[in-house]
This record gives sequence, C-alpha cells and structure tokens, in this order.
Amino acid sequence: MELEQALALIRAVPDFPHEGILFQDITPLLSNPDAFRALIRALGQVDPKAQSVVAIEARGFILGAALANHRSIGFVPVRKKGKLPRETFQEGYSLEYGDDCLEIHCDALTERSQVLLIDDVLATGGTINAAIKLIELAGGKVSTVAVLIEILALGGRERILAQNSSINIESLLSI
Repeated sequence: MELEQALALIRAVPDFPHEGILFQDITPLLSNPDAFRALIRALGQVDPKAQSVVAIEARGFILGAALANHRSIGFVPVRKKGKLPRETFQEGYSLEYGDDCLEIHCDALTERSQVLLIDDVLATGGTINAAIKLIELAGGKVSTVAVLIEILALGGRERILAQNSSINIESLLSI
C-alpha cells in the first residue's frame, strides 16, 4: 500500500473530545497492517542519523515504538505527569482545550544524543515545544520533529520554529 492510500484511512470526528474540536481518528490506519507498514516505512526515511526516537503520550507512542523498532534504535517515552516511576524533569504546556504537564526520566538520554521526536498531531505546538524542552533537560538534542498530521490553521509549526529555529519539522499529512 502507498502512503497516500494509508493516509486516506484517517477519519475526522467532529466535537471530540470537546465541542469545536475536529479529532483526527487514526485507528482505521493503525488497524490496517498494510497501511501501518506504509506509515512506518515513510517515517523510517525521516532523520536517518537519529540515535533515539522520543514520542509523546499517547498516540505518539504507537508510532514512536514501531518506528524505533523498525530502525533498531532506542525508544524514550514522554508521559503525562505522575506516570513515570523514577526522577523526572517536568514541563507544563497549553492545549487548544486546556493545560497539562509532561515528564521525561532524567536519565532517559545520553549527553547530546540526536533525537527524532514523534507525535501524531501538530496542532498549536504546545505539546511538542514542552517535549523539546524536556529532551534538552535530559541531555538530548532534537534534530527533527515528525508528525503524522499537521493542522495548519492552528500555527503550531510557527510556534515551534520561533523557539527552535534549527529543528526540521516533517508532517506526512497537512490539513
């Protein structure tokens, strides 16, 4: 299956999780093995020099873990507050519908390790900017951010680049 066919399986769900949000449901893509393989193959071409894949909870984990396995490199989770058992760095951020906090283990990365940051959706950029700060606190350097879907109207790319001008941002589907 070609990537374009895989991306066509994504469904828009209005008013989820809150009124006014148009949620992008990736489960039809993930449940189709040919589509999921096409997606991971495409992500596998992004940032071949990365030493680790860091992914953001929760849907980012699905993509990040599969990609790290595909590339035979390490996987590091960035989780919501209170989910990691050891000493963590924390960073708060704003969503289009509220505030939250992310964490990473303090010892998750080696000094200056090159990181490919993965998430499912780039919306306002708040989650990804928080994850970039955490990766830097843990000693890593984000070279590329890769997302499945970028919602252009919310301006997340511009917010990320305003704080991190040297980072490459790759999106497979822009809406």
